[in-house]
Amino acid sequence: MDAIREQLQKPLVAGIAGGILGLILGWFVIGWGLWPVEFVGAQPGDMLYQEQVDYLRSTIEAYGTTRDALKAVERYNKLGENAQRALADIVANPAGLSPDLLQAFATLTLTQPQVTPLPGEIPPASTAEPEEGSGSLLRTLLIGLCVLTVVVLAVVVVLYFLRSRNLSPMTSSPAMEAQQAARDAQHKDYVSTGAEPPLTQFMASYKIGDDLFDDSFSIDSPTGEFLGECGVGISETIGVGEPKRVTAFEVWLFDKTDIQTVTKVLMSTHAYEDDTVRQRLAAKGEPILVEPGIETVLETESLTMVARVESLGYGDGALPEQSFFDRFILELSVWPKA
Repeated sequence: MDAIREQLQKPLVAGIAGGILGLILGWFVIGWGLWPVEFVGAQPGDMLYQEQVDYLRSTIEAYGTTRDALKAVERYNKLGENAQRALADIVANPAGLSPDLLQAFATLTLTQPQVTPLPGEIPPASTAEPEEGSGSLLRTLLIGLCVLTVVVLAVVVVLYFLRSRNLSPMTSSPAMEAQQAARDAQHKDYVSTGAEPPLTQFMASYKIGDDLFDDSFSIDSPTGEFLGECGVGISETIGVGEPKRVTAFEVWLFDKTDIQTVTKVLMSTHAYEDDTVRQRLAAKGEPILVEPGIETVLETESLTMVARVESLGYGDGALPEQSFFDRFILELSVWPKA
């Protein structure tokens, strides 16, 4: 359900869904159910030509039996502009009709091309009034139900989007909060300390609940040449359940001219003081106890990086004290080696 709601928030998806719903209501419900197309008052002149020929042939046969000249001329005239052509085709191919009958019918229709039917003899089909009854009532009920359904759906969609719009500015994910914290953090001013300014500086920020935290950054020269990459991600968690409770991070530096990626493990107080955990994580890189402002240096063949803990906070709960991070911001400053 949440996935459907997320998709409906996209204008394109909402437009396609609305179009399909409109097609269903318009085509199947209204076009076929409520107001289907009805053909009334059709004349022989509206038929296909071969059917008109068959109709005239039956008219000639009936005239040969009844000798009703009025009816014969009336039916002949209903064929309109194709009447003479159809009669000529029948004369050319009698198919069992006697020449005398054909000659008599041709003489009749040519000498009396227009015959007005007697009043009341043929009631106009197009002027017949539809019968009143249960069908009309059912159609009215269906129309009302269809209109009510459309109105209810429209109200639900409007209320849903209004609610989503009102809630969206108030909700944010842990990753979004971490990104905002990184933007608000202050980079260290190395120039003011008399040091050479770094080639580049990055802020990696973590907030509990960001279970996919894994920040990486490209290191480029002033001319845009790729020199390497650096980053920080989750190394170890503690406890069970969600969200993950991170007790150690891995900070790493990759140099395109070096064959090895340098890694260090930044550990919480609890993890660092646990010999078993510290020894296990030492296989990933040098263990470092995390404290606010602490700096650790990572070096490769042509790059030097200082990882500085800009700020941190521990989470509370049933786990040991200072065992997992609630927030963590790490500054990565990179210099090229001379």
